[in-house]
Amino acid sequence: MITENDNVTKIGKSPYTALFPCPVVLVTSIDNNGKPNIMTVTWTGMVCTDPPILSLGIRSKPYSHRLVERSGEFVVNVPTTEILEQTDLCGMVSGKDVNKFSETGFTAEPAKKVKPPLIKECPVNIECKVKKKISLGSHDLFLGEIVHVNLAPGILNEQGKIDFSKVSLFVYNQGEYWSLDKKIGLHGFSTR
Repeated sequence: MITENDNVTKIGKSPYTALFPCPVVLVTSIDNNGKPNIMTVTWTGMVCTDPPILSLGIRSKPYSHRLVERSGEFVVNVPTTEILEQTDLCGMVSGKDVNKFSETGFTAEPAKKVKPPLIKECPVNIECKVKKKISLGSHDLFLGEIVHVNLAPGILNEQGKIDFSKVSLFVYNQGEYWSLDKKIGLHGFSTR
C-alpha cells in the first residue's frame, strides 16, 4: 500500500479501460421467434434512482446486441461464484450458434413484465425496458428502466433486504474474476 511518506511518483498511461471492479451480470434477451439468449456483460451499473435506470455497455456487433435493440427489453441476472464457469462460457460463445441455456444447464423462468426470461440459478433478476441507446464507438450504451425486480427468498434478511453475506458475488477486474468477501463500512459512516 502506498503511504504519504513513500514519495512515489505515479506512472502515467495512455487512456484505457482502467476502472475496476466491474459487476458481472448475465443479460437475457429474446429473438423474434421467442428463442432466449444469454450474454455475459461486465460493463454495467446503476445510473438513476427515480426512475430506477441501469446501464449496459454492449459491443455493437454481437448477436445479443441485436436482440436487445430489436426487442427493447432485457433481464439483468446477477450470478454467484457457484456458476462462475457457466457465466464465463456465456461470454465466450455466440447465442447465434449455441443455445446457452442448454449448454450451461441454466433454467429459464418467465419474467413478470418483459418477454426475456429470468435465469433461475441467479438470486437476483432485474427486468428492464430500454429507454435509450447511445452509440459510443466500439460499444453502445443501453439505458434500461427497471420495471420489476425478482429476489430469491433465501438471500433476504428479516427486513426483506438483500443480506450480501448470503450471496457469493464476484466482479471482473481487467481480465480476472474476483470474489467479494465482507462488509467494511456503511454509506455515510464518515459523517456519523
